[in-house]
Parts: sequence; structure tokens; C-alpha cells
Amino acid sequence: MKQSPLTKAESAARREAERMGLEWVDVELAKEPAGRFLRIFVDKPAGIDLNDLEAYHKIVQPLFDDVDYDYMEVSSPGVDRPLKKPGDYARAVGKGVELRFYKPQNGEKQVTGTLAGLFDGAVRLMVGGETREYPLKAIALAKPVVEIDEEILADSLEEEDDIEE
Repeated sequence: MKQSPLTKAESAARREAERMGLEWVDVELAKEPAGRFLRIFVDKPAGIDLNDLEAYHKIVQPLFDDVDYDYMEVSSPGVDRPLKKPGDYARAVGKGVELRFYKPQNGEKQVTGTLAGLFDGAVRLMVGGETREYPLKAIALAKPVVEIDEEILADSLEEEDDIEE
């Protein structure tokens, strides 16, 4: 069976990510009003920086020559990176996670709690002192809860204002 140009390029781009010590996270080809966007998400255990992203972009851009797109973006998945693979769930154990479901589970369309892990095709979550399990196939989106310390943010903004003056 013949592979699509995107599938073929994605496979080569994954290998390049591994060769560079990066983790391949995802690729998407999205049609938007401004054109077709090819987005590639990579990460690194210690955190990825702009130099890593630029170097990777330069290497993979020619690999996607046969793919029909208008704009290519190479990016970090961000702090609210969705949990998709078992390794994503393993990294998030003990942290706050929000789950959104395709259909309500126990009357809830979404739930937030502390991730206990991924066990036998089910996500185990601590919610209000109670352990709950949700089938992985029922979860439309799982993502970390990003908490912002308002005091630190305010201090940071004040420092920024002082620099500008």
C-alpha cells in the first residue's frame, strides 16, 4: 500500500527528531482562513528552546516538499500539552489533570483531579479524596491543569514595568 506524502514525511521527521534527541509529539495539517498550516510539535525532557526548534525546522522542511501546505510551524506542545501516549500519562502522575469526555461519565462531561496513573486502558484519578477510573476510549481530551501563581505573576509584571521605565 502506498503511503500519503504526509505519512511518508512524518515518518522521516520522526526519525530526525529521535536523531536530534527530541521527542516527536504530534503533527497536524489544518485548513484555516489564512491557508493550510502544517504544525509539528516536538519536545525534550529538559525542555526545548528556540535553537532546538530552529535547527529541527531547517532539517525537516525539505522532507515535507511533497505535502500541500502554505505555512509550516515547528513548536513546543506547551505546558498544557494534551496527554495522548502512555509516557504522557506517566509524566503527569501526581499532578492535576482535566479530563473531557465524549459522552458524560457518571453524569459529568468533564472532571478535574490528581492523576494516579493509566492502568489497563483506564485513567485513574483522585477526585475529592475518592479514586475514580475512566475508560481511555471515553476520554476526548486529557490535559494538565496549569495553575498560575497570581502573586508571582504580579511581581513579574511589576519588574517588567520597572525595566521599561
